[in-house]
Amino acid sequence: MYLYAAFLGGPVAAGRMGEDHEVVFVVASTPEEAKGLAKAKWSGAGRGHVDAVQRVDIVDGHQVSLRPTHEVSGDRTDLLSYN
Repeated sequence: MYLYAAFLGGPVAAGRMGEDHEVVFVVASTPEEAKGLAKAKWSGAGRGHVDAVQRVDIVDGHQVSLRPTHEVSGDRTDLLSYN
């Protein structure tokens, strides 16, 4: 199993041009599996799609590793807003 970051896109609110975007993380065995799992996490309006997916192994010289938790499944990622 690997950690993947996925860049999702989808419709913006009515009357606006362009796309809404968000980044989600998933744990999957393959990029194809990661795309399906990521798409299911789209929280924007309308039907989202996957613009890109990338396996995350090393970040800034630090190896990324995964271990199972006995906590409730789901995500726990703090959002630090710049607003």
